[in-house]
Amino acid sequence: MAESKPLQGSVGPMVDPFGRSIDYLRVSVTDRCDFRCTYCMSEHMTFMPKQDLLTLEELARLCSAFIEKGVKRIRLTGGEPLVRKNIMFLVERLGERIGRGLNELTLTTNGSQLARYAKELYAAGVRRINVSLDTLDPDRFRAITRWGDFDKVMSGISAAQDAGLKIKLNTVALKDFNESEIPSMIRFAHGRGMDLTLIETMPMGEIEEDRTDQYLPLSQLRTRLESEFSLKDLPFRTGGPARYVEVLETGGKLGFITPMTHNFCESCNRVRLTCSGTLYMCLGQEDAADLRSVLRASDEDDLLFKAIDEAILRKPKGHDFIIDRQHRRPAVGRHMSVTGG
Repeated sequence: MAESKPLQGSVGPMVDPFGRSIDYLRVSVTDRCDFRCTYCMSEHMTFMPKQDLLTLEELARLCSAFIEKGVKRIRLTGGEPLVRKNIMFLVERLGERIGRGLNELTLTTNGSQLARYAKELYAAGVRRINVSLDTLDPDRFRAITRWGDFDKVMSGISAAQDAGLKIKLNTVALKDFNESEIPSMIRFAHGRGMDLTLIETMPMGEIEEDRTDQYLPLSQLRTRLESEFSLKDLPFRTGGPARYVEVLETGGKLGFITPMTHNFCESCNRVRLTCSGTLYMCLGQEDAADLRSVLRASDEDDLLFKAIDEAILRKPKGHDFIIDRQHRRPAVGRHMSVTGG
């Protein structure tokens, strides 16, 4: 009797056990960053050894496999993606797939390298980016980022807009740090033609700060904002978890990402790939699939497709972002910089 061959994976759409189509891939191209934001990283981080990282060619191959599996949007994240050496090789390779399976290539950045890369990003096919910015006060900026240069980020934002990139600002709302500044950030962003999304801090990775002190429910913040602004709910979606309103006084969009106060998992359409080839099916869960070993085992993609299929079938219904207040431990052990936001 002939030995049966293992089932192979196939190209085509990915559907998880709960009927959600997976068409959005977030790729953390590096866990390194030139900032050390207090809610994200320890000041003295230990990063992955360089030999554990996928090459940019391997990341391109993995992304291509996901495009064959039905991914329509790819977002490059970090750490800070633009500190990865020769990162434009990957951006250009993926940009070539726009209109050929891929609908959109985007990027999340802290803005520190935008003055250098903005024109190249646009030339490669990137049309919109997210810039993480938690304050407009240079002293507060230095305090929250530890190493960041506020003026450099502002110059980067200007360079990106000059290059034609549409920008959305991402702001982590932190109790007793920037909550009073949110109205001015709304006016700043909308005054320059940028949308703004507010994000609740997530309990991921050990840091020096106590997240129980940082946590600010966006439901409370929205109530405060409604005393100053008229907010109109919008059906607008960008492929991510944000829920949007229009600020009638400014005409701009304001998003809310609420992993703690409102579980947004019912519409989750995304998975996350790390720079070491680990696939996380959920940001708030530890279960993961090792795609690096499969990738390096063969130049053929059948086994890679099979590994992806098996991983998608393990995608959970939702995350478990619960802060352990008694022991002051994060819900998820890995730092945000490992998988990106």
